[in-house]
Amino acid sequence: MTTDVTIIGAGLGGLTLARVLHVHGIPATVYEAESSPTARTQGGMLDIHDYNGQLAVRAAGLMDEFHSIILEGREAMRVLDWEGNVRLDQTDDGTGGRPEVQRGELRQMLLDSLPAGTVRWGHKVRGVRGLGGGRHEVAFADGGTVVTSLLVGADGAWSRVRPVVSDAVPAYTGMSFVETYLFDADTRHPAAAKAVGGGAMFALDPGTRQIAAHREKDGTLHTYVMLSKPQDWFAGIDFTDSAAAVVRIAQEFEGWAPELTALITDSDTAPVLRPHFTLPVGHRWERTPGVTLVGDAAHLIPPNGEGANLAMLDGAELGEALAAHPGDVETALTEYERAMFPRSAAVGEAEAETPDNPSLEDLVNFFTRDE
Repeated sequence: MTTDVTIIGAGLGGLTLARVLHVHGIPATVYEAESSPTARTQGGMLDIHDYNGQLAVRAAGLMDEFHSIILEGREAMRVLDWEGNVRLDQTDDGTGGRPEVQRGELRQMLLDSLPAGTVRWGHKVRGVRGLGGGRHEVAFADGGTVVTSLLVGADGAWSRVRPVVSDAVPAYTGMSFVETYLFDADTRHPAAAKAVGGGAMFALDPGTRQIAAHREKDGTLHTYVMLSKPQDWFAGIDFTDSAAAVVRIAQEFEGWAPELTALITDSDTAPVLRPHFTLPVGHRWERTPGVTLVGDAAHLIPPNGEGANLAMLDGAELGEALAAHPGDVETALTEYERAMFPRSAAVGEAEAETPDNPSLEDLVNFFTRDE
């Protein structure tokens, strides 16, 4: 089978690209390894910025739909020390430019905006090979193949498309998150709910330990326990034994305020390990006919609030470039990459300059830098 625009990965970047192409009357097919839109939880809260992510939403013609999924008040921000003392408490007055939405709802908004059949679920990519003339064959794990004249890798950190253009491999950053959830927290976990407040909360000490939490819908507290440890350390924890894993992670926060450690010890779900990987800062490749990358496949960085926004902007700008140069794919790809490379490099450089283990003063100064 031969297609014109083939997108690998139904994440935010790939779906934004498909939507912008659809707006301009350009058909595309998205191949996704997951078996369905509900095959797994789609992550937590995302702040969608007015200088990148929202530009992508506007290009997709979905601003009304976007406004309908914003969670009001979630731009509130608190910084606590390890004893639970509040060092910063910012309310959400509605004037911020980074409204919060649930990642799953944002993804569903994009899926709902596409023609039926655009996304082909259950298509895990096994490999990609060039056929010459800008054409590529994508082989799937089920034995099927597709040949395309334009291949876009939107398949994340461990992209199967990236090796076509680059030898770069993600490297471990030295930090991992352990993810937990508390449900109906205002009733069942009132002390933890009070500590988190109405939006996001960060708690840390001068060492290598941090706890971040977001208030999601229906009183759900979604927590990211941040630890600067080698991968071997985490490998020594049996995460299939949820109770034992919770105890081991909580030991790293001995002496912390109980309303903070409750975000770990009272988890209503099994803890999930999320190691962080990154591509080299300024990652780029030579123009390769008929193929390009968007999002984490192109410029993986540690979580800093920019990744999803950059992926969506990548998708939108690539779609607009293709629409602006009908019949001239290479000019469109060159134009897209010329803008994307320095933009992603600037974000990566800023992240590299951020202290791995910021002090309370660093964090407070960061969140009050524009005041």
